[in-house]
Amino acid sequence: MYKIESKNIHLHYGEFHALKGINLSMKPNTVTALIGPSGCGKSTYLRLLNRMNDLIDNVKIEGEILIDNNNIYQKGTNVDSLRKKVGMVFQKPNPFPKTIFENVAYGLRVNGISDKNFIEERVETSIKQVALWDEVKDKLKKSAFELSGGQQQRLCIARALAIQPSVVLMDEPTSALDPISTAKIEELIYELKNQYTIVIVTHNMQQAGRVSDTTAFFYMGELIEHDSTKIIFTNPKIERTQNYITGRFG
Repeated sequence: MYKIESKNIHLHYGEFHALKGINLSMKPNTVTALIGPSGCGKSTYLRLLNRMNDLIDNVKIEGEILIDNNNIYQKGTNVDSLRKKVGMVFQKPNPFPKTIFENVAYGLRVNGISDKNFIEERVETSIKQVALWDEVKDKLKKSAFELSGGQQQRLCIARALAIQPSVVLMDEPTSALDPISTAKIEELIYELKNQYTIVIVTHNMQQAGRVSDTTAFFYMGELIEHDSTKIIFTNPKIERTQNYITGRFG
């Protein structure tokens, strides 16, 4: 599993200085929650970890991000290979207009894998990993759109896991879901950290408290504090963190 280390990261969207000198280290097999008010830079930071900000015009990035001791922003980095290692799950479930089976097989096929047995094995394993197998095993040929929102989101996580990444990024993965589906995804995150390094953006303080080992508090493009989740929520060192956690602002 991979350690993630960010060194003095600055990011500009045109004239706007969105991230200011971010230094953040995340250990393998842990869940790190990124918290902070809307527009504070946490999703921008998350997207740096699989170079999704590359797709936006007029972005300037300075500093280093090391994943498994390799700087992913050095010249010559193969971004496709990076994205195989770093899976992504978005805010709203976004299944493809394909069958349940083909949604999970998609990444394997895109990466040139054609071995039918291997694909079937990876699809089944990934769906089992997200505790969805018993619910869908008899309807793998049905459209993914027939699933509920919570099932679709677990399917999207299975799709990310099928290509066997080492890091999984989650951008508010439960914000569109009901409480029961949210609880299932949280349980899943807790179990998945045995095999992956997980980074999750969440607006939900209780969720950060429940699922993460460490929490990083972002504010106005700066990383204000990063510590064990227990310390951040019970005894933060910085007053601004305390004010945010207790709802005095943000």
